[in-house]
Amino acid sequence: MNSLQDALYNWLTIKVVIDKRPDDTAAVETEKMFYDILLDNHHLTNIEVTTDEEMYYVEYDQKGERKKQRFPRELIEVMLKQIQKEPEKYRNFSE
Repeated sequence: MNSLQDALYNWLTIKVVIDKRPDDTAAVETEKMFYDILLDNHHLTNIEVTTDEEMYYVEYDQKGERKKQRFPRELIEVMLKQIQKEPEKYRNFSE
């Protein structure tokens, strides 16, 4: 995953899911994978997420600079809304 924007999008999308479904083991594992990409491939630190009615904002440090990207809520919450709409398709299977 070369694009920082894609990596942030993927991580944030699954992070929103685990914020609502903290016991979803597949989501937790996926979030960790994307988070590790942010740390290892893109060298991000101090990642913080805020939101308002329209956007998610991700602030982070990279190479000594504080940076910020934003993503529309409707784009980030697509997966969560799909899971909530059809929870039977997204059951949590214990290890």
